[in-house]
Amino acid sequence: MKPDSIEKTFVMIKPDGLKRGLVGTIFKRFEQTGLKLIACRMIQPSEEKALGNYPRDNAEWLIKMGEKTLINYSHDLDAVKKDMGTTDKHEIGKIILNSLVKYISSGPTILMVWEGNHATATIRKLAGATDPTKAELGSIRGDFGFDTPMLAVKSGRIVFQTILHISENQEEAKREIKHWFGDKYKDLGNYPRIDYIGSFEALN
Repeated sequence: MKPDSIEKTFVMIKPDGLKRGLVGTIFKRFEQTGLKLIACRMIQPSEEKALGNYPRDNAEWLIKMGEKTLINYSHDLDAVKKDMGTTDKHEIGKIILNSLVKYISSGPTILMVWEGNHATATIRKLAGATDPTKAELGSIRGDFGFDTPMLAVKSGRIVFQTILHISENQEEAKREIKHWFGDKYKDLGNYPRIDYIGSFEALN
């Protein structure tokens, strides 16, 4: 029987991750940590499919996106107003959502389901903070990230390139896995990792 801490989570390598040839490096880091690949496929999402990845009807989530944007602008409301046309956090969230959808659908992506001990927290730590100037060295974004919120804005983009999308928690992971894989992934991943010495799989 699997311990409660063994969980599945969703990860997307975004178009910039593929275009920069980071797929193999990302897989290697996840596997070296002991995470188990459950499902994987490569697609170029339509804007409609990309939109479904986000809780677009969740006002709290949209406001949170707006708040992050204000932080990225160091709360310079004049600059926010100039670039966004508004300082309302909910409206800014909608603009960010639209930009995220265009970003995700701009090229091929790698969709993955990984399983492991505290998989979501582990992968988020491996990835590092979205802003590479704040990500720890040794993390994926700390080592390979270069885009920042202000660089994106000055370059005429609203969202910056973050290489990966990772579920924030188990509730989000379940929703995102269902959205991208349906029930197909449930028949995959029924194999033991032979390096799980002392793990729940080795004990079964």
